[in-house]
Amino acid sequence: MAKSKQIYICSNCGAEYSQWFGLCKECNEFGTISEEPVELSNGGFSRGGWQSGNNTNNKINSLAKPRVSVKFTDINNDEQARFPSGYKELDRVLGGGIVPGSLVLIGGDPGIGKSTLLLQVANQLSIRLPRILYVSAEESGQQVKLRASRLEVEGTNKDFPETENGNGKKASIPDNSLYVMPETDLEEILRELESLKPQVAIIDSIQTLHFAALTSAPGSVAQVRECTSALMQVGKRENITLLIVGHVTKEGAIAGPRVLEHLVDTVLYFEGDRYASHRLLRSVKNRFGATHEIGIFEMADKGLVEVDNPSELFLGNRDELAPGTSTVVACEGTRPIVVELQALVSPTSYTSPRRSTTGVDHNRLQQILAVLEKRVGIPLSKLDAYMASAGGLTVTEPAADLGIAIALVASFRDRTVDPRTVLIGEVGLGGQVRLVSQMELRLKEAAKLGFKRAIVPKGQSLPEDIGLEIIYISKVIDAIIAAIPSERNIKTDVDE
Repeated sequence: MAKSKQIYICSNCGAEYSQWFGLCKECNEFGTISEEPVELSNGGFSRGGWQSGNNTNNKINSLAKPRVSVKFTDINNDEQARFPSGYKELDRVLGGGIVPGSLVLIGGDPGIGKSTLLLQVANQLSIRLPRILYVSAEESGQQVKLRASRLEVEGTNKDFPETENGNGKKASIPDNSLYVMPETDLEEILRELESLKPQVAIIDSIQTLHFAALTSAPGSVAQVRECTSALMQVGKRENITLLIVGHVTKEGAIAGPRVLEHLVDTVLYFEGDRYASHRLLRSVKNRFGATHEIGIFEMADKGLVEVDNPSELFLGNRDELAPGTSTVVACEGTRPIVVELQALVSPTSYTSPRRSTTGVDHNRLQQILAVLEKRVGIPLSKLDAYMASAGGLTVTEPAADLGIAIALVASFRDRTVDPRTVLIGEVGLGGQVRLVSQMELRLKEAAKLGFKRAIVPKGQSLPEDIGLEIIYISKVIDAIIAAIPSERNIKTDVDE
């Protein structure tokens, strides 16, 4: 008979304790530790290891044979088969498509469009696959159907029946291959997975599932951990791909224990500004591809639409010249994106000047301001400095340092940078400009969008047919001279 034991688990970070504490020592949060029951098996395994009955012979047995382990040479080298999701942006983030039997966790803020994305993906998959299961633990089947009709989810199969939506238009719902299950009981969902054996199952969401064997409430650490483990076992055994929706906390992390992210194969974050129409799908963990890849969607009347050329979203109007702007090429995974940076330097009205950033790392701005004052001699310590990226894209990589520095100097001098010039480079504390990775990929993206000139660090090896005029610099002061024209040059251009 299994013995029971009481442990105390933090609902914020998942840390375990043998007794109750008011403050979690791992995440420093108050009132997050709660009591959870745990069953201990009477088997032969203990924390000290497997308790074997014969421990007298410690010599290596030459006749030892593996029981279930295999050699590396016995494992085939075939590439993992994938199938498309119907959206190229999602396939890019996943590493080339959906891997059969994998677990994909998608997190995001409420109302960002997670359920909309997965419903559209389920519709696309149902066109090519015979059985797709959509488990709705938050909505009824009628609500899911109404949302599908509102989005005008359409299938290409001629046998799909047509239903009339509220606007008098007809939307085709592929009900012969897309199954909807409004259920929160984990055991019922597992039985349906084993009975239906769908190729892809969508769980919306994991925090609302309930395992009756546990006394804790849905969404608690124990419930989320046990539900995910049970789904993973069935998915791996039946080769079912699971797309799981996860809620996020106020800090932006996926709610529940950290073990949730360790159990799944891929973790995706669906991000976006509530005041903007575009959405970013970002991968932070991927066992079958590269991390930090992004896919870009735009929220339209009929749901999410893929954005083929994302650089146009994050570029301002280059026809109207404005002081304090510069253009950089940021790399998100393997995707280069051209982004316009905007800076504003103005006299302060306070005792200490303000430093504000939107889409740019605040500490990075402070560091570049110090470099400009110490190494270049520009007095910025008594001035307010504001920095923002156009379109709301978050630019955190060091390759944008040179663009930030030039935008600040241009705003300070009230000058305009040539809108056909891109700046790429990392700024060191000594005022030097360092090399960055994937330079050729960045410059090809800039050339494709019509840029004519690029200011890059000295020593960067590039092909001759890159399509841009390359200006090599080694220090920030050299980049300022090359990027920001003097008053004399401005007057000459106007006369011409």
